[in-house]
Amino acid sequence: MASTNLTGEDRYRAILAKDRRFDGQFITAVGSTGIYCRPSCPARTPKRENVTFYPTSAAAHEAGYRACKRCLPDAAPGDPAWNVRGDVAGRAMRLIADGVVEREGVSGLAARLGYSSRHLGRVLTAELGAGPLALARAQRARTAASLLAATELGLADVAFAAGFASVRQFNETVQEVFQLTPTRVRERSRGRFTAVGWPARAASGSGLALGDATVPLTLALVYREPYDAAGVFAWLRERAIAGVEVASESSYERSLSLPGGPAWFGVDEDGSQPSSLRLRARLTDLSDLQTLVTRVRRLFDLDADPAAIDGALCVHPAIAERVRLRPGRRLPGAVDPDEMLFRAIIGQQITVSAARTALGRLAARAGTSLAKDDDVVETTGGQAVTRLFPSASAIAELGEESFAGPRSRSATITSVAEALASGELRLSAGDDVGEQHAALTAFKGIGDWTAGYVSMRVLGNPDVLLTGDVALRSGAKALGLPSEPRQLIEAAEPFRPWRSYLSLHLWGATPPRTRTGDKKSAVAQTTPLTTETPA
Repeated sequence: MASTNLTGEDRYRAILAKDRRFDGQFITAVGSTGIYCRPSCPARTPKRENVTFYPTSAAAHEAGYRACKRCLPDAAPGDPAWNVRGDVAGRAMRLIADGVVEREGVSGLAARLGYSSRHLGRVLTAELGAGPLALARAQRARTAASLLAATELGLADVAFAAGFASVRQFNETVQEVFQLTPTRVRERSRGRFTAVGWPARAASGSGLALGDATVPLTLALVYREPYDAAGVFAWLRERAIAGVEVASESSYERSLSLPGGPAWFGVDEDGSQPSSLRLRARLTDLSDLQTLVTRVRRLFDLDADPAAIDGALCVHPAIAERVRLRPGRRLPGAVDPDEMLFRAIIGQQITVSAARTALGRLAARAGTSLAKDDDVVETTGGQAVTRLFPSASAIAELGEESFAGPRSRSATITSVAEALASGELRLSAGDDVGEQHAALTAFKGIGDWTAGYVSMRVLGNPDVLLTGDVALRSGAKALGLPSEPRQLIEAAEPFRPWRSYLSLHLWGATPPRTRTGDKKSAVAQTTPLTTETPA
């Protein structure tokens, strides 16, 4: 159940049960002690009359409460509401998590959302109990708590990695929020979090020439159970772009351009800490860490509420059976919105394999090289991460040579690349759904499928149903749902607001013949045989 639908009594029952599934969805503040906790806090449950619930730790802090020293509520998983809500508050929270306030200030955040700084402050305070500066400050405290708990970084490095402007500001904030020094927070967290170091030579990341000042990190990314990790890794492996990404059945790594410079990260399953994936990363600038963590969490959909999603999908017997076989299925997001748009455009009306090949050629021609010729560490299958995905300006320079296919497709790619490079078009996880759709479909060659798919992946929009997709309709037919668009829309109404997750199950049910590509069928329908049909 999403946090926005929970009543006070629902929340109190959750804390009575010490239910970890609700960690991060709301904050429990206890008036008799002046402390706020996560729902699963092991301390004795307070009386109902002493409890006040807040949507964020920032709101609890603004109300005068301090963080619990036992459960460290600021180290809980993120609230799944920010993946669902498309209002100003939800969009703002996604941008704050991405580090926009640290990079552009409150005025930059407000400009991205189309409001004045003063009006945005009023909206967030009314909705979340705290303004943008307080929310960003809570985000920094949360990042600091996670780093103190799960790494051996020095305190100064933790301060800058968490986004603090100075060590003094870091010390003051941690002391104020937790009533503990950073050193004591680290000591108290041992035993409940696994502190892991950086291996001497870690996969292909150690072979990347990211600069002399690259910073290696390893930390855990927690999630709510159940989690279909195998499904996400399989999805990413099927679409891995040569030179940019490498994936296996249980791991994924890639290069990425962040505000502070190029970076590399790898994600895999690690049994040392339950309900978590292991993130290994090399950064040019340590202050990019929170941005990276936020984007990786979105890529792996780690903040979703699987109980709410799977429960809603089980209204149909055939879908319920697929949920039973694959519980906790997640919607892969995007670490680079611009890249995802190019992937969607290039993937129109061709198969997964063909799109992967075309994207690999594009990356080889225009991507920035990251690896030294004599120092590339090979990974699974002899593959290695050697370059960044091309920037919009680099793709624009290629012009019609960007795509070895229909000239109309190349023209679309070029016009989009030019718009992104000039700033005329700007994509982010904080975009308004309708405004983003209108901006994309204004380009010749971009229709509802491409715009809808970008919304699904970039915004994490949970309620997209691409009824023009041939493979999706084939999967619907295989599961006993209508295959005609209008009838499928009507049949999918009970699945709102989780139709993007329904789409994953429909794609997964697509018969093999459809998945391998029926160009005639796809072209006849004037819709893409999507590059995202799960294998």
